[in-house]
Order: sequence, then C-alpha cells, then structure tokens
Amino acid sequence: MTEYLLTLKLIHILGATVLFGTGIGIAFFMWMAHRSRDAAVTAHTAGVVVVADTVFTATAVVVQPISGALLAWAIGYTLWESWIVVSLALYVLVGVCWLPVVWIQTRLRDLARAAVRQKEDLPAAYHRLFRIWFALGWPAFIGVIAIFAMMIWRPKFW
Repeated sequence: MTEYLLTLKLIHILGATVLFGTGIGIAFFMWMAHRSRDAAVTAHTAGVVVVADTVFTATAVVVQPISGALLAWAIGYTLWESWIVVSLALYVLVGVCWLPVVWIQTRLRDLARAAVRQKEDLPAAYHRLFRIWFALGWPAFIGVIAIFAMMIWRPKFW
C-alpha cells in the first residue's frame, strides 16, 4: 500500500506542477510576445502555446482529478471533506476560465498569422481578445494557488 500511495502522490504532484508550470510559462511567453508588438513573434509564440496547452495542460487537467480522487480514497478521505469540495469547486472555476483561453489562444495565433501573411500590424480583434485572455488568466492563476493551499492546509470549512 505504501508504494501505491507514494506513486499516487508523485503523479498528483507532477500533474499539479505541469498545470501550474505550463500555465505560468504560457502566460509569460504570450505576454512577452504581445509586448513585442511583432506579429511574427506573436504568431510563432501563440502556435507553440496552443501545442503546449494541448499536450501538457490538457493531459494534466484529466490526470489531476483522477489521481486526486484515488489519493484521497487511499489515504482514507471521502470526496465530501470540506477542503476537497472547495478544491473541486476551485478546479471547476479554473476550468471555466481555461476553456475559453484555449479557444482565444488559437484565435490569437490565427489573427497573428494572418497579420504576418498580409504584412500588417496585429488587428484590433487581436488586442481585444488578448485583453480577455489576460483577464481570464488571473482568476485561474489565483484559483490554482488556492487549490495548492487547500491541499497543504486541508482547512475544515464545515
């Protein structure tokens, strides 16, 4: 049982690391590309970001609740522990922010690629979508940190 529990912990921690690390990395590189105001830089960066979100983030999004549930049961918790319920609610909130971000990143990539092809500046639609992308990133980022806090402190809310 000990090896099983340690393996679940490792998987869960790696998943959390991938979620947080990929998220903050994507945010940093997209922000830096955006600040360059160079459509080619933005198009390339957004293309890599879309792949990274698909390969890494999407995989971790699936692994986290599965490994978390298995880990909770292995330790002896129910999924109705207040800190687990709050963590899951935050996870849903983060997901509600992340799903449109995935679509927006794809759209930002496409708008930047079109600007490169047409030898134009990034269009107004790009800037509008980038502001939405940026705004959605904050609750997701804070939500993930709050989930980490739930996992560490396991507060009792009720």
